[in-house]
Amino acid sequence: MTAQPGLARVAFADLARHGDRPAVYTPDGVLSYRELASLVDHVAARLGTERRLVVLAARNDLDSLVGYLAALSAGHPLLLAPADKPDALASLLDAYDPDVLLRPGDGGGTPLLEERRRGTRHELHPELALLLSTSGSTGSPKLVRLSQANLTANAEAIAEYLHIGPEDRAATTLPLHYCYGLSVINSHLARGAGLVLTDLSVVDPCFWDLFQERRATSFAAVPYTFDLLERVGFAGKDLPHLRYVTQAGGRLAPEKVRSWAETGQRRGWDFFVMYGATEATARMAYLPPDLAVDHPESIGVPVPGGMFRIEPVEDLADGELVYTGPNVMLGYAEQPADLALGREVHELRTGDLARQRANGLYQVVGRRSRFVKIVGLRVDLGQVEKILAEMGITAAAAGSDDGLVVAVEGDHDGGMLAKALAGMIGLPRAAVVIHTVEALPRLATGKVDYPAVLLLAVTDASAAAPAAGRAGPAAPADTADGPAPAGRAAADTDIRRIFMDALECSSVADDDTFVSLDGDSLSYVAVSVRLEQVLGQLPPDWHLIPVQELERRRKPKQRRFVSFLETSIVVRAAAIVCIVATHVELFMFQTAHLLFAVAGYNFARFQLAEARRPRLRRQLRGAARIVVPSVAFIALAYLLTDHYTLANIFLLNAMVGPQEVTTQWHFWFVELLVYILLAMAAFMAVPWVDRWERRAPFAFALGLVAIALLARYDIVDPGLPKPPPVFWIFALGWALARARTNVHRLTVSAITLLTLPGFFNSTVRETTVAAGILLLVWVPALPVPAVLRKVTGWLAAASLYIYLTHWLIYPVLLPINPLLAVAGSLVLGVGYWALCRWLPGAAAAAWARREAVLRRTPGSSGVRNAS
Repeated sequence: MTAQPGLARVAFADLARHGDRPAVYTPDGVLSYRELASLVDHVAARLGTERRLVVLAARNDLDSLVGYLAALSAGHPLLLAPADKPDALASLLDAYDPDVLLRPGDGGGTPLLEERRRGTRHELHPELALLLSTSGSTGSPKLVRLSQANLTANAEAIAEYLHIGPEDRAATTLPLHYCYGLSVINSHLARGAGLVLTDLSVVDPCFWDLFQERRATSFAAVPYTFDLLERVGFAGKDLPHLRYVTQAGGRLAPEKVRSWAETGQRRGWDFFVMYGATEATARMAYLPPDLAVDHPESIGVPVPGGMFRIEPVEDLADGELVYTGPNVMLGYAEQPADLALGREVHELRTGDLARQRANGLYQVVGRRSRFVKIVGLRVDLGQVEKILAEMGITAAAAGSDDGLVVAVEGDHDGGMLAKALAGMIGLPRAAVVIHTVEALPRLATGKVDYPAVLLLAVTDASAAAPAAGRAGPAAPADTADGPAPAGRAAADTDIRRIFMDALECSSVADDDTFVSLDGDSLSYVAVSVRLEQVLGQLPPDWHLIPVQELERRRKPKQRRFVSFLETSIVVRAAAIVCIVATHVELFMFQTAHLLFAVAGYNFARFQLAEARRPRLRRQLRGAARIVVPSVAFIALAYLLTDHYTLANIFLLNAMVGPQEVTTQWHFWFVELLVYILLAMAAFMAVPWVDRWERRAPFAFALGLVAIALLARYDIVDPGLPKPPPVFWIFALGWALARARTNVHRLTVSAITLLTLPGFFNSTVRETTVAAGILLLVWVPALPVPAVLRKVTGWLAAASLYIYLTHWLIYPVLLPINPLLAVAGSLVLGVGYWALCRWLPGAAAAAWARREAVLRRTPGSSGVRNAS
């Protein structure tokens, strides 16, 4: 047994006092405080009266909100973890062995409850209420211990300076498991205000539709959010109910603070810049909006109830900022035994160097420690120097929010070194500047003069501008001078390098995802197979997870005899093997139509994420990646054989070809796939279609299925002379990609089982296709022998190329041996795939080398830029 907290100190134990006032707004309806309290009481009763350690795998949904409130109101210490990061969740479960695990259910306000034991095995301190991961380490066992008093004090302080009232409604733009996002929820519930509960991004038009429909009055943002807001034209949006925007989660450049504050003044809303940390239950300071234009560099004043002091630091003009207040954490926890500890911390040493201006405002001017946060990633400057020392390079590293600046002694290729270093520490290439110097700048004491190192970036910038103006544009930093000196082994484990290699991009930012980097179904396999080797089993939505988060999931390499690959990869590999084997008549499993379902599945996942115009460009590029290698190979086949016509080369045989099945129909699959992709690109470019798909993605996909079934049942004629209608199978794959609940999955399964029978007049074929689709619906990953992991990935990635080439290969090898015909077709198809991947990069590299030679030739224009 553990001690019970006093009831008066329990947060959110009296939600019902707000009665029928709206508490939660969702796209589907509105929940009153009385209804919310009833859901919370129900879950609290299930948790029991004995205090137990509860872990909540949280999303921005009603189930997670109810689970959070239930645990707190019942006095159970709660550890918040991200539901969409299974590795981080598993790490926390292993480290703390909770008594109860809560997960989101069907969205109705009743989270799934997994009771891992009766009672508790933990000694839980009476004041312990909440456990949050420290900044930037959501899977780390180092947690911040917070009390009920911490939560209520910070919620009241925030509500006070933001003047939150019952009529306010905040959109949940940040994750619930993140202290900043959680503070939005706490402060609004403390005042009986409303929450517009959503997990939509600010770049999604549906978010703004919901924002306006629910008359939201505020939203929270981190620095990167403002880049997204600029992309969607936020400054011009008509949001009559918006009262204020808050910013925290990292430093926003002063010029941006001033710009957004001025935008708010013009548009009639306030802009609050805030400063805080998880260790302070979120907020420590805020900048009053009327001061933001004139003092954009300031963090403002302490929150109500808090206080700053500046403690002198030896040899430095500015001191360390120290915070005291009722929201300061109890302390850290690094193991279960720490949960029994009481208060160990009475003031928070922020590690920031600061000064107080004459007007009373505080300004952070640097970091006391050797850590900097660059584009959201915490960088250990000492580790940077150690990495370079291991390469035999004497260096000094400094940095700011703008980037990493490294001075290196000796004659080194700054561009190549910056590229290699960026890859090793996980920074975008543009965030690393290398300066070669004869000797490191030093103080009179002999210590490295780090401020002088940092100034190198300033002097370099001022010198580079006129130079560039005189000599023409500077050379790109990432020229094809050769690979980074990390070797193939490092490339195989460097997540950013995996993305750069497979997607042919020169740099990868922290917030980049596979989708944002223009990944498609062809590159998806290559990336996922290499990532699986580094990270273990991948989450289903890895293609939407930022690279920085993927890096946090890196696991120590272990010898494994079984690997898990995403089901769509295994299905693609198995399907192409079956296609070739069927044509060789080794066995009869016809699976070409299953690949249409996979194509629809991948189209919905990779081709629909961006705004309409960028998305159209992405879709056309995706179609081109199919058309170009297909046309090239079919043209070769046309020259080498008499089986094909010019209609085949231009992928028009399905429209103008003969009615009877001949060799001219060999490439029907490619033709129909291209037709569908181009038709869908044009269809999704229509504004009202785009809006409908974003508002109701699953219903939209079902609508496509319903329309396509008209052709499947011969109610309408698709107008093609021979192939049976296949768009309904493509649409079915689209629908299963949009299936988010078990009801959705059951619907897709039922449609599959009801519509496939009778389509092929072959029970075996119908069963095979149905089995493949059901695997995609219900099984996220399939086990594959570790020795076959790479082979499976190659076959899946090369499936299109194998399909193209096998028509010429297996007839030559079949008289020798059927197995040889299958194996030869697969191997040569993979070879063609590898050739098509290599050629663009080789051509670009050759061009870059030529440009580099020209730049280095005396008298040629251009300036070498090692930054």
